[in-house]
Amino acid sequence: MDALLLARVQFAFTISFHIVFPALTIGLASYLAVLEGLWLKSGNAIYRDLFHFWKKVFAVAFGMGVVSGLVMAYQFGTNWAEFSRFAGGVTGPLLTYEVLTAFFLEAGFLGVMLFGMHRVGPGLHFFATIMVALGTLISATWILASNSWMQTPQGHEIIDGRVVPVDWLAIIFNPSFPYRLVHMVFAAFLATALLVVASAAWHLLRGRDDAPVRKMLAMGLGMLLVVAPLQAFVGDLHGLNTLEHQPAKLAAIEGHWENKPGEAVPLILFGLPDMDAEKTRYAVEIPRLGSMLLTHTWDGQFPGLKEFPKEDRPDSLVVFWSFRLMVGLGFLMIVLAVLGAWLHRRNRIYASRAYLQFALAMGPAGLLAILAGWVTTEIGRQPWVIYGVMRTADAVSAHDASQVGFTLALFVLVYTLVFGTGTVYLLRIIGKGPESGEPTPQGGAGQMRQPMRPLSGAPETFDDLEAVTVARSEHHGH
Repeated sequence: MDALLLARVQFAFTISFHIVFPALTIGLASYLAVLEGLWLKSGNAIYRDLFHFWKKVFAVAFGMGVVSGLVMAYQFGTNWAEFSRFAGGVTGPLLTYEVLTAFFLEAGFLGVMLFGMHRVGPGLHFFATIMVALGTLISATWILASNSWMQTPQGHEIIDGRVVPVDWLAIIFNPSFPYRLVHMVFAAFLATALLVVASAAWHLLRGRDDAPVRKMLAMGLGMLLVVAPLQAFVGDLHGLNTLEHQPAKLAAIEGHWENKPGEAVPLILFGLPDMDAEKTRYAVEIPRLGSMLLTHTWDGQFPGLKEFPKEDRPDSLVVFWSFRLMVGLGFLMIVLAVLGAWLHRRNRIYASRAYLQFALAMGPAGLLAILAGWVTTEIGRQPWVIYGVMRTADAVSAHDASQVGFTLALFVLVYTLVFGTGTVYLLRIIGKGPESGEPTPQGGAGQMRQPMRPLSGAPETFDDLEAVTVARSEHHGH
């Protein structure tokens, strides 16, 4: 492996860890705002209990997201110095706008949301929760604007070997930005809904059948039932946009090599794209469906990979299967939602162990689909770091392979320990489940003050969580 490949692997590894936590915080922040709003409107204590429960999960995910995000920013300077030198005039301000808007907004209201329920009025606390949710969406907006500009760049000129912005509106609202932003936000909502549904299913399977658990299952399935079909529609629009602006990526995704005169393009369901032989082996095809889906015509054609120079082709084998993994998981989400609605209408959903096991197995599906989607869009952009403007090989820092390999090994070790521990802690909080009643307020005269940091929003220790889990298991066993 050379320094370029190792730098790409390192970036892929760190961003794969990172993206999981912002996706959860985007979805959970909005979910918390809905829960608190329903509680204030109805006075139903179930919504309050669910708010306090998922607030702990949000606090842990937010803390780990901040830590892993800092690493991503440093890598632009350490491993991708040439990219920063060339394109920093665009990407630098966009990331700065994220800090000045989203981070400042979240920093101002996060403490109030996590620790201020007994210190401020209900209206102000609800406002703080809404502001945190808005901050996560604003953060996603700036990050997607930056990444989308790298996919479909416009609004700039190259002067003296550097990118110079000339039209910020064109840079931000580049051709792929609206589709990719909506697609990512919907993906975050779906990942969160699946986590909520899986949590409820886990407790129901272990014998805990109470109102908060049932409410979690119903709310999560409601979100899936609405958003999963909308995500499929947005994905279709995104595909049409990719065909227009990144045809080589789309050809690689479809495993499509060449057009035959006058013939429609089939949809290849499965196969093994061979980059050297320039064909897709063992292809299982549906005639004309490729034309119908990608051109919305009966016999339309789109460019095949052979129409692009070999050095400009993405790795079809990777994106072919990562895309199908994402779509397959999306299809299962729709099945889960529709089947859940059908069982709910017949009052069988809470007692159907087969369905609950299906829901539990689908818990990580949203996060896996996000990872598969990012693999598709990033590998599909290769060999460009800025599509059609700068090649990835020209963006890497002048490092020796051994240096990058050493830091990659350290990242693997540290991330496994730190985020592995954090993930286990997160799962134990979810396994503990929601509790009834207001949590004991901390701080004030004569009391130990609560440390003001995100992870303090989940004050349980590993021992506390283990004890509760064992006690509940023994109770349900008897």
